[in-house]
Amino acid sequence: MAQPLTETEVVQIRGLGDRLDLAEVRDVYLPLSRLLSLYATATKRLGAETSSFLQEGDDTTTPFVLGVAGSVAVGKSTIARLLRELMSRWSDTPRVELVTTDGFLYPNAELERRGLMDRKGFPESYDRRALVDFLIQVKSGAAEARAPFYSHVRYDIVPDAHVTVRRPDVLIVEGLNVLQPPPAPNDVAVSDLFDFSVYVDADAAHIERWYVDRFLALRHGAFSNPNSFFKVFADISDAEAEKRALGFWNDINLPNLEENVLPTRHRATLVLRKGREHAVEYVQLRKL
Repeated sequence: MAQPLTETEVVQIRGLGDRLDLAEVRDVYLPLSRLLSLYATATKRLGAETSSFLQEGDDTTTPFVLGVAGSVAVGKSTIARLLRELMSRWSDTPRVELVTTDGFLYPNAELERRGLMDRKGFPESYDRRALVDFLIQVKSGAAEARAPFYSHVRYDIVPDAHVTVRRPDVLIVEGLNVLQPPPAPNDVAVSDLFDFSVYVDADAAHIERWYVDRFLALRHGAFSNPNSFFKVFADISDAEAEKRALGFWNDINLPNLEENVLPTRHRATLVLRKGREHAVEYVQLRKL
């Protein structure tokens, strides 16, 4: 497949602060999407052959589930969206859907009740059981499975709103803690329900800069929305905004990265290592 995306499409996919370009799409993400499509096809074929061996009769193959993990501000959301677009353009995997684990955060009222608002994004701030149950439905071949919807403007779960997944070829699940081990020996880990996983990696110092830059950019965009949870930051000075961003990074996001996110890197099937300019410098793939 030749270059599948236009410059306009790349800009639309690219997250705030990311520096994704057509050359990187061609050299890194297009080959990766093909590899993932091949994995998905092979997994489906194995599932069909197993079903035939067991004489189950009907098609019991289920979606190929891809996990995408990494720090806040490392660019994993952009990569998840990009892989959705690229994988859907291969004939083997035309139906690709994306769910983020933000929808499985506890609502703010529950976080307040548990004293966890300052630990939003840490493993304990998620309804892990609900996420596991959702993925079990997907991997069981349910006709549809519903995930809660999270609004980044409201900074909260939207009641009675859902993302509905209807048995796609591929489901991408993107989030901070998707590679966490199970909390107890007999529990199911979220990653137990993945067929393949990607960890997006970078030096913490680089991610800090990207986080601060994104925060400053949001001040002039999303934060200025009168409905935004963060509207209180829209009118502060650049110096004060940078100070606040560094505070959030050092008090919340860096500890979460060091304590919970980074230690799961070794559990990934593939690691994308980014350099200072947000571009992928190398790829590590676990051999079969």
